Amino acid sequence: MLDRDQVLTALNAITDPATGQGLSDAGLVRALIVSPERVGFMLEVPQDKVTSYGPVRLAAEKLLAGLEGVRKAQVVLTAEMAAAPPKPAQAKLSPQAIDQVKKAAPVADARPDHVKQVIVVGSGKGGVGKSTVSLGLALGLHQLGLRVGFLDADIYGPSAPTLLGVRRPPEFGPDKLMVPPEAFGLKVNSVGFLVDADQAMIWRGPMASQALTQLLTQTRWGTESQPLDVLVVDLPPGTGDVQLTLTQKTLIDGAVIVSTPQEMALSDARRAVTLFGKTGVKVLGVVENMAFFKAPDGSEIEIFGRGGAARLADASKVPFLGEVPLDPALRAGCDDGRPLTALEPDGDMAARFKVMAQKVLDGLAADVGKS
Repeated sequence: MLDRDQVLTALNAITDPATGQGLSDAGLVRALIVSPERVGFMLEVPQDKVTSYGPVRLAAEKLLAGLEGVRKAQVVLTAEMAAAPPKPAQAKLSPQAIDQVKKAAPVADARPDHVKQVIVVGSGKGGVGKSTVSLGLALGLHQLGLRVGFLDADIYGPSAPTLLGVRRPPEFGPDKLMVPPEAFGLKVNSVGFLVDADQAMIWRGPMASQALTQLLTQTRWGTESQPLDVLVVDLPPGTGDVQLTLTQKTLIDGAVIVSTPQEMALSDARRAVTLFGKTGVKVLGVVENMAFFKAPDGSEIEIFGRGGAARLADASKVPFLGEVPLDPALRAGCDDGRPLTALEPDGDMAARFKVMAQKVLDGLAADVGKS
């Protein structure tokens, strides 16, 4: 099999029109994947040069496809984030001035093309099962009869390929948009489809934000005749760049917060509630994951305590959507790419997520009724 050095050397046969150097020497080859299944990379160029690099992308993809042993070649053309202009020296701002700056921050007024509503699922803290709950909600919405998309927005730790058992990258249509693969009735996209499973995403915040923007806006989620009813976005942990980018780039209809019962997780969940409040995003509700473990005798063992998320919801004056128990079958299904909610649509876990999904829809409908 080819190794990375061989591929980089081969790519130097294609000249960067801006510098006259080979693509590798010019530093344009990013996130290179060399695996038995495919060879590919991201061709990163300045934002104002994207169109002119279309032929370069095609030439690079053709070159890779012609290398011995390559089954699948893919080159993704992506734009670099523009550098922020240097800030002039200035006096310390007063609290009133800071409030004015916040009010002037860009606010999104549109969703991705052919998407009716966008829901984000956040946690504030990692390890609380946010991705499992995000997928369960997406499948619950699908089982209620909606056309649903699932965007894995965790740039540094994508989980959709594992959760759904999908490894193939999206194809590109004639309009240059990514055509997302489908799994269990959901249209899915993730940076995990574009990079090797074991590769670390060593990107600074602006690069991660740019990657999210492209996944969000350059994916054909729906069509004019068959728009997507709901796009569920699985956010990374925290309240940083990716979350802020999403609120500035996309009109978000609501957010769902996931937490486990103990205070360690709840304190971060409160921060997530605060983030969405400050950015004008309605919190549709809170979900308590790992609420209990059902023993063989039917008793419910509260391993991490119980009821913390319900108390958080009450204190924050937002709905409590429900509990998700610790379930070995749910865990195994996620690890195997065979989600329990999809495989057992009449089971207890699917019923729980359908109830939560209906509450989310009721929350969205309440806003529509007010408008």
